Amino acid sequence: MNLVIVESPAKSKTIEGYLGKDFKVLASFGHVRDLPKKELGVDVKENYAPTYEVAQNAKKTITELKKYAKKAKTIYLATDLDREGEAISWHVTEALKVDSKKYKRIVFSEITKTALKAALKKPRELNMDLVDAQQARRVLDRLVGYKLSPLLWKKVKTGLSAGRVQSVTVRLIVEREREIKAFDPEEFWILSVLLSEKGDELKFKALLKQVDGNKVGKMDIKNKKEAKEIEKGLEKAKYKVSDVEKRDRTSHPSAPFTTSTLQMEASRKLGSSAKQTMRNAQKLYEAGHITYMRTDSANLSEQAIKAVRGTIEKEYGKKYLPESAKGYKTKTKKAQEAHEAIRPTHFDRREPSSDSYENKLYDLIWKRTVASQMKEAIFEVIESKIEAKAKKKFLFVAKGETIKFDGFIKVYTEGKDDEAEEEQITIPELKKGDELEFHELFNDQKFTEPPKRYSEATLVKKLESLGIGRPSTYAPTMSTIQDRGYVKLEEKRFHPEEIALIVNDLLVEHFAKVVDYKFTAKMEDDLDEVAAGDAKWQEIIGEFYEPFAKNLKEKTKELDKKKIIKDKKLKEKCPECKSGLVEKLGRYGKFVACSNYPECKYSRPIEDKKEEKNLAVVGDDGKTEKLKEAEGEKCDKCGGKMVLKEGKFGKFLACENYPKCKNTKTVIQKTGIKCPDCGEGELIERRTKRGKTFWGCTKYPGCKYASWTDPAKNDEGGEDAEPGNEGEKEDEVDDKKDDKKSKK
Repeated sequence: MNLVIVESPAKSKTIEGYLGKDFKVLASFGHVRDLPKKELGVDVKENYAPTYEVAQNAKKTITELKKYAKKAKTIYLATDLDREGEAISWHVTEALKVDSKKYKRIVFSEITKTALKAALKKPRELNMDLVDAQQARRVLDRLVGYKLSPLLWKKVKTGLSAGRVQSVTVRLIVEREREIKAFDPEEFWILSVLLSEKGDELKFKALLKQVDGNKVGKMDIKNKKEAKEIEKGLEKAKYKVSDVEKRDRTSHPSAPFTTSTLQMEASRKLGSSAKQTMRNAQKLYEAGHITYMRTDSANLSEQAIKAVRGTIEKEYGKKYLPESAKGYKTKTKKAQEAHEAIRPTHFDRREPSSDSYENKLYDLIWKRTVASQMKEAIFEVIESKIEAKAKKKFLFVAKGETIKFDGFIKVYTEGKDDEAEEEQITIPELKKGDELEFHELFNDQKFTEPPKRYSEATLVKKLESLGIGRPSTYAPTMSTIQDRGYVKLEEKRFHPEEIALIVNDLLVEHFAKVVDYKFTAKMEDDLDEVAAGDAKWQEIIGEFYEPFAKNLKEKTKELDKKKIIKDKKLKEKCPECKSGLVEKLGRYGKFVACSNYPECKYSRPIEDKKEEKNLAVVGDDGKTEKLKEAEGEKCDKCGGKMVLKEGKFGKFLACENYPKCKNTKTVIQKTGIKCPDCGEGELIERRTKRGKTFWGCTKYPGCKYASWTDPAKNDEGGEDAEPGNEGEKEDEVDDKKDDKKSKK
């Protein structure tokens, strides 16, 4: 009997079906060993030696693996083919303590019978360079997080964390927010005319480009006065075609998916978070439907190219098939070109899963892969120059294009992020000398717009362009910065919380290296050097840690919490002791408190006059009453006064005698909008345990309608914004219990 060890039970089930009776396939369920949870686990005095321990939940797994390992003739370590997979295999060997001669390492980029047989024919030893690279990352992240986070607890507030990649990611979001706040819009005007051929019903727009031979750029007409002067000069103008240019524009297909491009495109087209995308891609891989989903290569194997070209010819015809296969180079630095891009394992499968979202993701991968090997699309671009003669000579341009050959766009076109969609103008077949009929002049006032907040897709794009982190780290990083309360995702855009601004400023000023973009990117390059066997991981850690530890020691003594977070004095007096009130920053945001704390413990949430009128209190019977009427009422359990508080889930009423009396009442944000599902309940604003805002029906659990989109901003009534449709299913799964608690 031969033992094959993989990470997941889903993967083991698929592989066991291919290998037959001579093989037993078992799962390690991920890492079986890690650094200890309650201590640093890194000996900084002994060359950063890590101390590993078997995780509590992995002990039963190790016992079972040992039982089969002793009986096995050969133990095949078949974990994933990246650094993480290599490290998992190494940790398994260390935990099992079986004769090292029995171990063989096999790797494959797809779970198919052919790939598995090929891997078994070419076993190798563990690559300790890859293991060391993973160890270096783990040790480095532990040193930063374990050492820097306690300083944030002492100097800012408890519950915060710092991280080598997460803190840089927060910095990007904070700096973008400040760009938006500091943005000064600039006015400009766009002048265009609506024309047609004489007697023709087809009207088209032409944009002003020149006045008396002087170019008119996008920002050149700066105000209404200038626009009106040009408009006046065009009175009684005659419009005539002075030139017509035709040319072909060729559009090339996008490369097959890498990890980062898959995350970006799934965000654009499916509304998926990076976390959801990676989890479902993992499921598709483990079921044998796609190749390995953690890759920075855009290559396709010869076998895959042959299968793709056969699919193109069969389904779309020879005219869509180029003479030779297309090759792609990844833009990612130090990419593992030996790996393949993410692609289907069998192109005749179109809906391989019973899960609708998995099928949508698979369809995206299928179409992108097939389109990547199809012919280019060809567009005919027509540019007509139109003279307008009056007191001055004006030149307008009408530009349009038509598809001559659809090529790859018959199957797939790449989504866009924040670029404004160009208006597609259809213009008639004009000829030089044609006289045109004037219909209307448009003077449109415009303003330059600030940069947009990052979406998951644009944030991944930015991180990759800076060389920060690696595609496999993006999903957990974006989850972490939300879980820690640094940012919130509203309408698919990242908004920094106030605590993010405070922590970011502290780190930028006092720990500049930790959040420096170039330094963080260089650290990734250094880890790549370790993986290639060109550098020692302990030396890289030492170069960073020694100055970091020295600075940390100095800043722990030097920094004063009162100077970092300053209380804002208010003009009001405390209603209980008549001392001054102050605005403070607490664990769940800002609140008002008595300056005489802890002698006087009066506090209340920050008042929002716009919000206040829509707040209501839900009683045990499910009935609601206005907050103002409920606040100050007697506690129905002990007779104390009910006071307004704010926690992680928002505002609530609590008994003043807490903790002796733990009576509370939920405060909800009413919208005044009827539930689109049941038509009886009202949609109210709630929060999940992670602090994400959602809108649900007051008739829950009878009506289970829920939406991540503010119904006040969704004219469609919320149908298209349901969590499943908006690509937020990972929070439906991960926060299932939390959501139920929030809705009750």
